[in-house]
Amino acid sequence: MSFAGEWYVMGAHAIDTGVLDDPAGAALSGPHARFARRHGLAACYDPAVTPFAALPAGARAQAWDDLAVLVGRGGTAAVIGDHPVPADWRITWQDEVVQLVDAAIAVADEPAAVPLGAADVPEMLDLVQRTKPGPFLARTVEMGSYLGIRQDGKLVAMAGERMHPPGFTEISAVCTDPAYRGQGLATRLIRAVAAGVRRRGETPFLHAASDNTGAIRLYEAMGFAVRRQLTFTVVVAPN
Repeated sequence: MSFAGEWYVMGAHAIDTGVLDDPAGAALSGPHARFARRHGLAACYDPAVTPFAALPAGARAQAWDDLAVLVGRGGTAAVIGDHPVPADWRITWQDEVVQLVDAAIAVADEPAAVPLGAADVPEMLDLVQRTKPGPFLARTVEMGSYLGIRQDGKLVAMAGERMHPPGFTEISAVCTDPAYRGQGLATRLIRAVAAGVRRRGETPFLHAASDNTGAIRLYEAMGFAVRRQLTFTVVVAPN
């Protein structure tokens, strides 16, 4: 596989990856339109689903004002991209992440994995609280398919689908209970989620903190390829 501008070439196929520069905006205008809230130049997910929001490239004051209307005074949003944050907005978290795209993943269904749904949300939230894989809320499970592994009757690992730009699906919420690490559970779940994405004719992708070199090496060994670096910023609107 090789990248050529906004395209990557896998075998005889070339796929446009340009939508991945703004995965939230592309998803909200496409497969995730049912979750979209819009005002002027800004868009965001239903806040019970995920805090991700979308702003146009080079967002100026009007776009930020529109986002403030969407999230409300003191509301939280997670934005992706190099958007200068106005002085009256508060940054609570910011990090550089690496975006990786499926290049040659050896996908495989996982016999031990079980589908997770609304009834499993309390356990999922508990696991997320203990492992901190990223934002996961009460309705995040509605964004796509989630798989989990149970041992001793308890949910010990999970992974699932988050942002869904046209033609792509993000693998997210990859986490394992610390007491059950070292068994390859996360790797097995990623391969299983990726298998489901591939069956739909879509391409899996994911994000990792740019300083998490261990995770990046693992993903590359699995068959993901680094596409680009992006800035993730969590902000709080003015009161």
